Amino acid sequence: MVTCKHKTNSQLGTSLLEVLIALLIMGVVTASIFQLYVTQHKNYMTQDDITNIQQNVRASIDELGRQIRMAGYDLPLGVAPLAAANTNPDTITITYRKGGCDTYLAAPMPLPSSELKCAIDVSCFYDGEWVYIFDPDSGGGEWFEITHVQTGSNHLQHNTMTLSRAYDEDAIVLAMTQVKFFVDTTTDPDHPNLIVQLPGQSPQVYAENISDLQFRYRMKNGTVQDVPTLVDNVREVLISVTGRSNTPDIDLAEVVADQYRHRTFSTSVYLRNVGL
Repeated sequence: MVTCKHKTNSQLGTSLLEVLIALLIMGVVTASIFQLYVTQHKNYMTQDDITNIQQNVRASIDELGRQIRMAGYDLPLGVAPLAAANTNPDTITITYRKGGCDTYLAAPMPLPSSELKCAIDVSCFYDGEWVYIFDPDSGGGEWFEITHVQTGSNHLQHNTMTLSRAYDEDAIVLAMTQVKFFVDTTTDPDHPNLIVQLPGQSPQVYAENISDLQFRYRMKNGTVQDVPTLVDNVREVLISVTGRSNTPDIDLAEVVADQYRHRTFSTSVYLRNVGL
């Protein structure tokens, strides 16, 4: 007697072909998801990089504008409000008076190294401050560092440096600001930075990854110069600041040679304290 056995669908196994097809589909889906993740992550990093570039450039251009706008404020005769250098990236030095703090000598200095005996209160000055001394009659002056303020006797000491000459009675001592901006491309060529430097102090990084700094100067006759022939004739400073990404991107090889992203912001500042 022959017995027939029938297999139901639930009893059927999975063939090797079906397994391979399932693995293939799973691999395609996984690869697609991974590629989507990589793309989104790269887009996020790119956008974050661009945001950092823009923040650094905007902060730089805002500070430059603020400082340049003050150039020449309440300066004594003979002190230049700004100094320009076409160094590519360019350099600018801005000078202005701050705070209204001043005094004058009650007696002539016996020697260039002598302390300054002042006629009026010196409490507005402070130890370590760099100030400017000049002769209002003959002209000429220089920067020096105050090492100690003697408020009781109205004396100013400068023990760490000797002045270039002994100043006469009535020579004026002023609290002034002088700030220099330039781009440092030599310390770390892969990460150029905007540098700020004050008299007698070490250069400090103001903004990272600033690759270029350009200034042009509009004179009172309307011409634009890279370096002004006469500073007192400058009426407007044209500023251009370029920032770049922190790291190169090989995908940019066909677009830019250095494979860095760049963003350039420009503005102009009218000088309200020059040529008055």
